[in-house]
Amino acid sequence: MKINRNGILVFTIAIAAVLAGCKNDNQKKNLNISETNSINKENNMTTTAKTIHLTRADFLKKVANFEETPDKWVYLGDKPAIIDFYADWCGPCKMIAPILEELAEEYDGQIYIYKVDTEAEQQLAAEFGIRSIPSLLFVPMGEAPQMAQGALPKDAFKQAIEEVLLKN
Repeated sequence: MKINRNGILVFTIAIAAVLAGCKNDNQKKNLNISETNSINKENNMTTTAKTIHLTRADFLKKVANFEETPDKWVYLGDKPAIIDFYADWCGPCKMIAPILEELAEEYDGQIYIYKVDTEAEQQLAAEFGIRSIPSLLFVPMGEAPQMAQGALPKDAFKQAIEEVLLKN
């Protein structure tokens, strides 16, 4: 039997990819998040400091009920917002989480910072076409929202907040 070296290389790479994928799945399942979550009893939303965790039902009540108005974006909030579509296992998501907490403190009373766990809210993530995380939806008052993907540094967030959300 003749052995093709290219075939062995491809087979080795395929096995390595499968093993890496299994390792990643185990990391996802075994991950312990050190965030302290609390339940806001007034509206049943989970919050971490100043960020607000949304379920799909919360999203439809607080942000936009796209079921009632599927052809038009109608923002329901009284302040501009950033919506962070994230997952607990995502490294870049973990990098921006403390930045979003800081920004929630700095812009307290001026904007909302919402978080949507794409693992728990898969339907909502699919409805927004989330294919990579973090994905951030910037929602100004009276205008269409704008989506950004990837981890942004704090100064880029501040610039977007000032230029897109608070441009009055």
